[in-house]
Amino acid sequence: MSLVIAIDGPAAAGKGTLSKRIAQAYGFAHLDTGALYRAVGVSVLRAGGDPADADAAAQAARALRPDDGILNDPALRSDEAAQAASKVAAVPAVRAALLDFQRTFAATPPGGAPGAVLDGRDVGTVVCPNADAKLFVTASVEVRAERRLKELRERGIPAIPSDVLEDMKARDTRDSQRTVAPLLPAADAFVLDTSALDADQAFAAATAFIGTKTGFGPKV
Repeated sequence: MSLVIAIDGPAAAGKGTLSKRIAQAYGFAHLDTGALYRAVGVSVLRAGGDPADADAAAQAARALRPDDGILNDPALRSDEAAQAASKVAAVPAVRAALLDFQRTFAATPPGGAPGAVLDGRDVGTVVCPNADAKLFVTASVEVRAERRLKELRERGIPAIPSDVLEDMKARDTRDSQRTVAPLLPAADAFVLDTSALDADQAFAAATAFIGTKTGFGPKV
């Protein structure tokens, strides 16, 4: 059995950057679970289909593999991909297929890695409730909105600060109040507030917790 680290949290809290760094430091495989839905949506679009077509979406979800290049495709960050993802995510067969994908990834990480780091919104509560270490990475909504605004501007996307903040608040409400897999910390998760932390400080706090839970420290 592989060692599994589950990292959840709201948008722009820093969980993606932290998860990748932890995976690299431990020599583990990394999976951005949110990218799976985007990949399915983009796959359907590229095949000339409609992401709202349940059969087409389910077929694309079942065909997804850990080594698919599409999981690292920059196109997944587009608004088109986000819209497609929201449509395929509403298909029960897609959610079932991707749940199997995530659990298989955690149990048998690709490349023979000794462990896996999965980040998302329901990894510690739904996908891997028995993960060896669970973190919930968060930050104040104001700090997260500032980070998202910076990211958008760096990508050349015009954005109004007040709009970004309101969008962030609305997304938080949707994620935390949805009936299926709501966004919330697992009971045994370490809540890591990165509002006043830089990347190195967040990494140090996370690895210290992982060490106390698993007895393992980063290799590099």
